[in-house]
This record gives sequence, C-alpha cells and structure tokens, in this order.
Amino acid sequence: MIFVPLPFVVALLLAILLIRMLRQGDGSLAEKRPFLLLIGFYVLQSVVIGIRWGYDIIEIMPLQSLIATTIAALAWVCFKGLAMEEQPTLSRFWPHLLPTAAIVVLIALYPEPISLAIILIFLGYGAALLWLARHGPDALVASRLDGAVLSYRSLQITGFALIASAITDVIISFDFTKTGGIHAGAIVALGNVIALLILGTAASVASSGSTVEATSAEPPPPPPATEEDAAVAAALEALMRARQLYRDPELNLSRIARRMNLPARRVSTAVNRIHGMSVSQYVNDLRIRSACEQLVGTDHSITQVMFDSGFISKSNFNREFARMNGESPTQFRKRRIPRESGGAASNVIFMSP
Repeated sequence: MIFVPLPFVVALLLAILLIRMLRQGDGSLAEKRPFLLLIGFYVLQSVVIGIRWGYDIIEIMPLQSLIATTIAALAWVCFKGLAMEEQPTLSRFWPHLLPTAAIVVLIALYPEPISLAIILIFLGYGAALLWLARHGPDALVASRLDGAVLSYRSLQITGFALIASAITDVIISFDFTKTGGIHAGAIVALGNVIALLILGTAASVASSGSTVEATSAEPPPPPPATEEDAAVAAALEALMRARQLYRDPELNLSRIARRMNLPARRVSTAVNRIHGMSVSQYVNDLRIRSACEQLVGTDHSITQVMFDSGFISKSNFNREFARMNGESPTQFRKRRIPRESGGAASNVIFMSP
C-alpha cells in the first residue's frame, strides 16, 4: 500500500482552495495577489513537511526553514497592505526579506541557532499582526466593506496562529532534548493539519471576505462625540444618499476617505462615535435598507437585489440581512407582500435609524 503523509492531504486541500480563489470573479486581483502567493507558500510548506516527516528526509529541512520564515513575513505584508490607504509597492516591504536572508546566512555559516531564530521571527510577526488588529475592522481600510469584519477575524487568527506555531516549535525542541524527538513527527503532523488549514482559510477569507460566517463582537462604548464628528458623519450621510456609494461592491474605507478628502482614521472615528458602529457596519446597514426597499417595491430576484444593493457574496448578504431584520430575504419578502396582490407592494418607506 502506498503511504501518503497527512501533510500531503492538507496540501491538496489548500491547492483546491487556491484554485477556487483564482477562479472567483469577485474582488480585485491587486488585492488578492499577495494572499494567493501566501496560500501558495502554505501548499509548498505542507508538501515539504510531508517529505521531511513522512519519509524522514532530513536534507529538506533547510528549505522548510526558509519557507516558514517567508510565510511569517508574507502574512504581515498581506494584512499590512489591507491597512494602507495607498496602493502598497514592493519597495515599501523590502525590509521583510531580511528575515529570510538571515536564515540563508545561518544555513550557510552557523545552523545551530536557526530554530531559535524562526521562533523569534514567528513571535515577532504574530505580535505585530495582533497589534495591527487593535484598531478593529476599520484598520483594514483597503478591504471591501462587506467583508471587512471577516478580514479582521482572519487577521486575528493569523496572528494567534503564528504565535501558536512558535510555541509548537518550542515544544518540539523540548521533545528532542528529553526524548530524542520521539513525538516530534506527530506534533508536526497535527500542528500542520490544524495550522495550515486555518491559515489557508483565513487568507482566503481576508482576500475576498466571502465564505465564512462570522459575527462581530459588541464594540466598547465610543468616546463622546464632538461637533467635528457630527459634521463628518453628516457629510458622509449626505455623500452616501446623494451618490449611493454604498452600491459599489468594491467600496472600502480608503475610497470613502478620498471622496471626503479626509484621513481614513478621521472618518472611522466619526462613524464610531456618532453611530456606535464601524464603517463596514454603517455601509452594510445602508445596503440592507436598500435591499428591503427593493424586495418590497420591485419584483427583482433576490440575487439581483443583492447585487444592486452592493453585495457580491450571498453569505454576507444573508448574514447582514438576518442581523438587521431577524429573517432571511425570502421570508422578509413573503411576509410583506400578500400572495393575492400578485406583485410588488407600494408606498413602503424604510427610515434611517
């Protein structure tokens, strides 16, 4: 019987996820490209781990160390790119090639501290990702607003996963010290299955904000609003109503801020203090109100209503609709349009809160 290491199965699953992302039409390619590369490295790492621990080929360990270091840096680059208002460039992130270069030097000259170096790199990037997440979903100004909360959850998951990987490396080192590595293979296999699948899914969600159900935690009470906050919120409301910007499926906080000629953080702060929610929640509320009006006032299909309201993901649309109305779009339409009417209802107005 042919022996297939478990990490190879993980690599296959991640490869399927990567192909699915490539075939999806939603989301901009510029935003997806770093995450596609990240998942590609996840696939490669899983294959390398399968070769190392499945067939006990020690010679491949230097490659495993290089890929692991690159993954940590690339994860930071991906999520930091979502937090930047301007289009990120390669020159902006070149310093993050240094950890991988350092591992190359250690492999060539002094291999003993490689394990410690990788642990420190993972801890550093994991902590940096969690620090980036401290501002909430609105920190990811380049993420599509209908998926900003999911991208934020993915950011948190990736940060914790990198730290967990560093802790796992410590456990493996301890096992080699005490038992000669008897349990190392099982630890690596289990950690690979859990960590890479979680990381791959998180990267997919962050790049498209589409397929994983999530609910946002209750935000802490915002500081008292100022007159400037009220003015910014009023200007945003006027812009949304006049231009119907919420119908743009690619809308993000960075685009809104540019239209208002304000810093993204200023817009986010005003919305949080005035409305008690993130910008993504604010825009999605406008989209759902528009969807409600269309469901009752037109005979458009639910899918068409979803697109016309600014959503491109059915799961996000259904989740946000249920959050606001406590029922699905189908149930909402059936309950508000009597069967005997045979058509759309009229004179239905949905007021802003």
